[in-house]
Amino acid sequence: MTAFNTADLDSTDMRILDTLQADGRITNQDLADKVNLSPSACLRRVRRLEVHGVIDGYVALLNPAAVGRSSNIFIEITLSSQSEAVLDAFEHAIAEIPDVMECYLMAGEADYLVRVAVSSAEDYERIHKSYLSRLPGVARIRSIFAMRAVCKKQGFVLET
Repeated sequence: MTAFNTADLDSTDMRILDTLQADGRITNQDLADKVNLSPSACLRRVRRLEVHGVIDGYVALLNPAAVGRSSNIFIEITLSSQSEAVLDAFEHAIAEIPDVMECYLMAGEADYLVRVAVSSAEDYERIHKSYLSRLPGVARIRSIFAMRAVCKKQGFVLET
């Protein structure tokens, strides 16, 4: 398979991606109608975007409050060492924690930024005691409680 980059995306691909970001459950027929393609041509393009990893997957976005996870905690984690072994051990362990929604390797003061979605301060305390305090190589944990989301976007603005 050859490399795929944004230069390989034409305006029709961008319209397909914009539409799918807004409604991942749209039927192929409706998608084809929106982007002015035949259903078979539309399906070929969508499959191509999937195969090349432009479309990473499809999910249902849940309402955090409806599933009892309305609070977000952002956690800055600093490791005791920057060795490859310590980084690898930490990354493997953090990926196994079921409550971790996101984890990013950072440049700056903290080594990682982690987001967990919790039901309460007590729920976060459970995660901290059971998982975070036991992570390998951790020198410092700093927790930041979000009061509310001001802006949260799921899709990317695509240039056409």
